[in-house]
Amino acid sequence: MALPLLQYKPTTQNHRVRSFGVADLDDETPYIYRVEDANSPAEIQDLIWAAYRQVFSEHEILKANRQLQLESQLKNRAISVRDFIRGLAKSERFYQMVVAVNNNYRLVDICLKRFLGRSSFNQDEQIAWSIKIGTLGFHGFVDALLDSEEYTDNFGDYTVPYQRKRMEGRPFNLVTPRYGEDFRETAGTVTTDWRFALEQFYSRKYEQRQLREGDPRKYRDMADAIAPKQNYAQGVSAHNIDYMNMVPVRNTSGSRR
Repeated sequence: MALPLLQYKPTTQNHRVRSFGVADLDDETPYIYRVEDANSPAEIQDLIWAAYRQVFSEHEILKANRQLQLESQLKNRAISVRDFIRGLAKSERFYQMVVAVNNNYRLVDICLKRFLGRSSFNQDEQIAWSIKIGTLGFHGFVDALLDSEEYTDNFGDYTVPYQRKRMEGRPFNLVTPRYGEDFRETAGTVTTDWRFALEQFYSRKYEQRQLREGDPRKYRDMADAIAPKQNYAQGVSAHNIDYMNMVPVRNTSGSRR
């Protein structure tokens, strides 16, 4: 028996504000792609590319990501836009590029942006949907999102999902799926983050890298690592020296000992 979705609510009243209202009708207002508005092959192709941009993100529209069978079915009206989005989300390419490189919490936030057009309300919602991933698997999680009342009310069967919230930062379809904190630490790219620029600039290693070849300061760490044994002067008293045995004496044969 599948666990029910945990109850959660928005953290602030801002989440309840109607997005893209009259005050938001400007250049950032998203264009809505609907099947009923596509009356030519070119327009249906534009709708398909809009779906790719929404699901895979703007900068990952690659030829290798195309699902030609799903495209053909949508062009022939054999499947709905909702099923086309579902097929893209369940494709192997989406799993490799988005699912496999994120933890469940960040994956939930990305999928809410891609499929419901909004970011997660708070950590409680991320935890609730993460439990769905753990119990139903990722494909079951996709079905739960696309069959939800929220998706049906906003997009239905024939509208490509779009960003429903105001664009405070980058558009949702420009959020890089591979640049989460976990992936940065695993891949080692965290050292190139701007937050480490000043620390790197003032570090001793960086300073030594800027020194000319042959500068003694480049070998400061190596010199500090060497711990030579110190030879102290031995305290020898004159009373302890046997002068008679130390003076050479000639024997009768003329040899010296």
